[in-house]
Amino acid sequence: MEKLSRRTVLKGALSGAAAASLPSMAWSEQAAPVQRKGRIKQSVSRWCYKDTPLDQLCAYSAQIGLKAVDLLNPEEWEVPRRYGLICSMGYGGGGDIPNALNRVENHAKIEEGLRKSIPLAAKAGVPNVITFSGNRAGMSDEEGAKNTIAGLNRLKKIAEDNGVVICMELLNSKVNHKDYMCDHTAWGVQVVEAVNSPHVKLLYDIYHMQIMEGDLIATIQANIQWLGHFHTGGVPGRHELDNTQEVQWDGVMRGIAATNYQGYVAHEFVPTRDPLTSLRQAADLCDV
Repeated sequence: MEKLSRRTVLKGALSGAAAASLPSMAWSEQAAPVQRKGRIKQSVSRWCYKDTPLDQLCAYSAQIGLKAVDLLNPEEWEVPRRYGLICSMGYGGGGDIPNALNRVENHAKIEEGLRKSIPLAAKAGVPNVITFSGNRAGMSDEEGAKNTIAGLNRLKKIAEDNGVVICMELLNSKVNHKDYMCDHTAWGVQVVEAVNSPHVKLLYDIYHMQIMEGDLIATIQANIQWLGHFHTGGVPGRHELDNTQEVQWDGVMRGIAATNYQGYVAHEFVPTRDPLTSLRQAADLCDV
């Protein structure tokens, strides 16, 4: 397939209603990309922009100074590279939210998936792949931790050999993912600390952890060595990062930057207004 130029795709991305609603600093295919401060490497989660073609999302993301696109399947990992971006977090067969590492019967399938996808991630320059704890479904947190540690111990050499980080996501069990086991930082840190590999870490979703425990900056700074990736999302509602919700995003970003964190912060909010305008505003707010 003929390689699409940034100019062609960006023109499509900014046409019609989307272009009309962008900030007054009108974007065009000739606009110079925004130069960010670089203390926070920002990304965007693909699923939140499902109505925007991936090429257009990548072109616009590059234009506003983002560095990556999050949560792509292996067949999509090369697309961001056309625009000078990477896929910062890939799907790779690491289970799903309710069914994953806290049950031993899931380990073989997850290992099969990640054994196949992690070398592909390394080749495509994808630094992280995602996995989950799974739901409790009556299991104690102690048994779940033991099982999850065993599962990650099976996987860590694959990640280490390929220079890819397996990230287990922290999610809230109060609003969005009832019964999910890895719903507090302390539980997740207990698990990855026991596995003790620089290639097995947590995906710290700021939206989810604000709902479950708050105390964001102190928790992040105390556990930064075990945090491999971040997601954003306004609380409550998982919408725009604006003054309608409770997290002070520039403060949280400064807290992350103070740790000398070198990974990515991916925007994972569902826009209620023009999606590209909201993404640009989030990128501006988090550029500390």
